[in-house]
Amino acid sequence: MSETQVTWLTQDAYDRLKGELDELVANRPVIAKKINDAREEGDLRENGGYHAAREEQGQFEARIRQLQELLRTAKVGDVPTESGVARPGSVLTVRYDGEDETEQFLLATREEGAHGDLEVYSPSSPLGQALLDAKEGETREYELPNGGTMKVTLVKAEPFAG
Repeated sequence: MSETQVTWLTQDAYDRLKGELDELVANRPVIAKKINDAREEGDLRENGGYHAAREEQGQFEARIRQLQELLRTAKVGDVPTESGVARPGSVLTVRYDGEDETEQFLLATREEGAHGDLEVYSPSSPLGQALLDAKEGETREYELPNGGTMKVTLVKAEPFAG
């Protein structure tokens, strides 16, 4: 049984992804026509245009499925306005156990887009899950890929200011 991953998205990101999905769906007939045109050129074994069109169709369909699933499970919300609590859309400053340096990242999905030099960690990642709803000064623990655990302290949480 698979657990459905909920993806947090801002309204802007949801609208952008929905627009991309609508455009891809609208382009389905264009891709189908390319395949048909290439098919009519003759021998399919040596028809590079046909194979390229089929490959393009496969990529289109994969992205359509990915977007449909993402938008189906998306939770649309605004970027948080409160500071002090780790929420999706917050810029978090953390300190790992045993280190003096802090690390800063955005708690959001990759679909929210790149934000300059700011790393993006998903709320569904082990680190993201551990920090979700943590208050400043709180220490949480999460499992590492090698099976060990790491303690991380939330130093600061502030709304992302785009």
